[in-house]
Amino acid sequence: MQEHGPRSLDAHSRPATSPSRVITVFALLAAVLVVVVALLPSPYAVEQPGPVYDTLGSSGTGSDRAPLISISDRRTYPTSGQLDLLTVSVLGTVSSGPSWLDLAEAWLDPTKAVIPLEAVFPQGESQQQADQESAQEMTSSQQSAIAAALTELHYDVHGTVTVGTVEPGSAAQGRLRRGDVVTEYDGRRIQDACSLQDAVIAGGTKPSTVVVTRDGASRTLDVTPRRVSDGAGGTRPLLGVTTSASITPPFPVRLRIDDVGGPSAGMMFALGIIDKLTPGSLTGGRHVAGTGTICGDGTVGAIGGIVQKMAAARAAGATLFLAPAANCDDVAGHIPGGLDVVAVDTLSDSLDALEHVRDQGSVRGLPTCSARVGSGG
Repeated sequence: MQEHGPRSLDAHSRPATSPSRVITVFALLAAVLVVVVALLPSPYAVEQPGPVYDTLGSSGTGSDRAPLISISDRRTYPTSGQLDLLTVSVLGTVSSGPSWLDLAEAWLDPTKAVIPLEAVFPQGESQQQADQESAQEMTSSQQSAIAAALTELHYDVHGTVTVGTVEPGSAAQGRLRRGDVVTEYDGRRIQDACSLQDAVIAGGTKPSTVVVTRDGASRTLDVTPRRVSDGAGGTRPLLGVTTSASITPPFPVRLRIDDVGGPSAGMMFALGIIDKLTPGSLTGGRHVAGTGTICGDGTVGAIGGIVQKMAAARAAGATLFLAPAANCDDVAGHIPGGLDVVAVDTLSDSLDALEHVRDQGSVRGLPTCSARVGSGG
């Protein structure tokens, strides 16, 4: 009887794969997929606290260092304390947002905000256009700050608002032209870009009159603003023009800030100008921060990113924060410990608040945002 030995393996045979090995391979593939997805750009942007600038101080380095506010041909006075303007840094560009990994980190950080990319960069806008618009907003804001500060100090200030471009299909097409100097809107004197914007918003979409100087002659035109998206989920009435403002002060005032755009530094620049032109110290030696757009007539307007700006202010050491009253609802639940937030509607309100704190030593009796939020006030 023939004895049968063990069977030899065929050359094409393979040992069976163990379940644990399969699970390990799939786990590695899943981990790689998660990492790849996490690093992909998202359709969102992240707002986070940005650099802080003392309007009473200087910026730049070495030989390029210079005061943020320079005033010539007028007596100026020593200042003390700080009047900080605040910025928000944005992660994201017109073409892509930050990675999902960055978003996950931002969602866990209460000082950061995740917002749709189109809320920062409107669809169809190039990065160059976005940068130019932001720079133009800063320039207009500085002009308005000079006008507001000097008007508050009873100097005679003249300003002109000139139409730059007229958007095709806008309310202004066929009515306003490039080079028109806008002097009135519905009977309201226009001396800076902010006052024109406020006048249009106040008038809404009703037919309005615009007085312009064209080719050396004054003309009265009829125009009906149209509601368009404001990029934040709402709408607002617009003429559909870009403008440039030129303020003619009675003496030179130069404002300097590098690589910062937008309109929200206006109020703090105005306060810095007033502090330099008046005896004593507006702050009483305190560390004050604030934010808000400003018009030549001293009206303070709402801004974006106020939560991030409060965080930046407190991190820089500020104990008093001047905020547009219109932003008080955004402030609720986000005020850092050790920071008092006072609500203001005008430049005069800001000056009164600073005087009160300087004399009384506290914000008691002032309209603080924490008191106004939810109170109906």
